[in-house]
This record gives sequence, structure tokens and C-alpha cells, in this order.
Amino acid sequence: MQSLIGTGVALVTPFKKDFSVDIEALHRIVNFSIDGGVEYLVVMGTTAENATLSTTEKELVINTIVEVNKGRLPLVLGVGGNNTMQVVEELKTRDFSAFDAILSVSPYYNKPTQEGIYQHFKAIAEASPVPVILYNVPGRTSSNMLPSTVVRLANDFENVVAIKEAAGDMAQAMQIIKNAPKDFLVISGDDMLALPIVLAGGAGVISVIGQGFPKEFSEMIRLGLNKKVSDAFKTHYFLSDSIDMIFEQGNPAGIKQIFQALGIADNTVRLPLVSVDDSLAARLNEFVKNSIK
Repeated sequence: MQSLIGTGVALVTPFKKDFSVDIEALHRIVNFSIDGGVEYLVVMGTTAENATLSTTEKELVINTIVEVNKGRLPLVLGVGGNNTMQVVEELKTRDFSAFDAILSVSPYYNKPTQEGIYQHFKAIAEASPVPVILYNVPGRTSSNMLPSTVVRLANDFENVVAIKEAAGDMAQAMQIIKNAPKDFLVISGDDMLALPIVLAGGAGVISVIGQGFPKEFSEMIRLGLNKKVSDAFKTHYFLSDSIDMIFEQGNPAGIKQIFQALGIADNTVRLPLVSVDDSLAARLNEFVKNSIK
């Protein structure tokens, strides 16, 4: 899928100080990413704090992003969970007319075997009316989807088109790139490894920092895809401190502080997450100040 090559950004859900969804700030965030040159938008990923949103709020956020995007960029919707039957039910009942694909996280907490992971995604692939991007993030799910399982799914289901690989393991990412079907996309789910994975044959990234610095980050990925290695690494090393900082006290607290420094949205997150402390806020603010040309 050509539409998934390059930089996708996992959009945050901005909140007001009273913890309600800030629709005006969401408009600004969507337009900032689009104007910055990213290739696609990911809606209701885990960065959106969807675990703490009500069903009504989720629909409000989804509909707002679709409305603001106005068909300008491809959209990917996060549809996943650790209750396979519930995920399948959503796939059968939701309107996906505005979306190009779904991003579906490997089941968390249950700690399924590799066969359980395969059967979970088999059910999703058979139910999904749009292409499926697998999402492997062992640091949050407590289980690692092995390359053999990814390759098996890619070979068995034509609509399993990509993986967002966030194990933080270059060797694992390269094994998938090597063994998966030629048109299967390996997308980095780790901002720090995005450029190395692209240079190894990956298709791009679904990024958090990319929505804070969309112009710089998306250009870095395009340079990497075009094998302009030196220029790409200049941007990588320029942004690397900010990547470390935004994850230092949890996601999306860090990226929300960047949005506050940019004057785009407040830094409020919902419990059990808390905003970054004053020290980290000062460092992120300073980075943003020094980055604005």
C-alpha cells in the first residue's frame, strides 16, 4: 500500500484544563501535521489515550479528525484489544468509508501464545473490510509477536499488509523485512529506530514526535527512503534528544508538553497519566524554543 509509505503520526487527543476533549486544539493538531508534510494520520492509536475516553468521546474525536482532514491524507483507525470477539464485532458494525486501513494492537495482558496471537489476527483479518496493520509493542502488551508469526499472517491473509514494529529490536525488524512477502510493509513504531529501519528496507514510521515536528521528521524519512543517508542522519541527531525526552515520563505526556510549548494545545493528560514535571517541561520548552527558525 503506497499510502502507508513514509510518515504516519499517531495523533494525541488534546484536553482542556477541565479534562474535556478540546476540539479546537484537535483541529490545530490535525492541520499542523498535514501542513508539515506527513503522509498519513493514525486515529485512536494508544497515543490518543483511548483507554480513558468514553465511547461518545471516541466518536467525537474520530468524526472531528475525518471532518478536518477533508480527504487530504489517508487515515488509519486504531481497532484492537484483548477481547477478540469484541474487536471482530466492531469491525463488522463500524463504518470504515473514511479509512484506508486499521491498526490493530497485539492482545495485551492476556499474554497469548504465538498460536493465540495468530488466531486473534486471523479472526480480525477475516472480519476486516479494510487492510490490516499489525501492531507489535511488547513493552505494553507483555508478549512479543515473533517474526515467524508476522510472516505467517502476511502469507496467509492478503489484507494483512503491514506491521507497526515497536519491539525496539533492529534484528527482529530486519528478520521480518527479509522474510515477509515483497509488498508487505515494515513500519517502525519506535521514533529512535525509524531511520535505521527505513534504511534497512522498512516503509516508514508511525510516529509520536512526528506530530510535534512534522516538517523535519517527515523529510528525514523521505531522505531515508531515497537513501540520502548523511542528510537524513543530520535530522535524526537533531531530533534525537527530543525523542528521548518525550518518552522520559510517559507517552503522550511528553508530546503534549511540546504542543503546549508550540501554543497548539494544552499539556493536560488524564489519570492514571500525569503531566511531565517542571524540570522536563523546561527542557522540552527549551528544545522547542531553539528549534523554531
